[in-house]
Amino acid sequence: MSNGRVDPFREPDGQPIGPARVWLKEENIPGLAMSRSIGDRIASSVGVIPEPEFFELELNKDDKFIVIASDGIWEFIDNNKCVEIVAKHWEKNDPQGACKELTQIATQHW
Repeated sequence: MSNGRVDPFREPDGQPIGPARVWLKEENIPGLAMSRSIGDRIASSVGVIPEPEFFELELNKDDKFIVIASDGIWEFIDNNKCVEIVAKHWEKNDPQGACKELTQIATQHW
């Protein structure tokens, strides 16, 4: 890290809240819950980069769906719960329902 730190936001009593975030070394800014950002000068000064991270996976006949979501979902819903939710909507051919339910659950937890 370039003179920054990675740490969750903390309650006044020191209890961590939420995911790890990128901060300046001595200040609680910018507080990004990501390692990639475009155009954020403060974040880039402490090591946040704009280059995305890519993974290649080979799909096969047993794969039914893929979930592409932001940290707004992943911060509150783990992989297993996400698959459970999406699978029941996949069986009904209802991708919009899956999106709606994931969003509602994440919003409730937020």
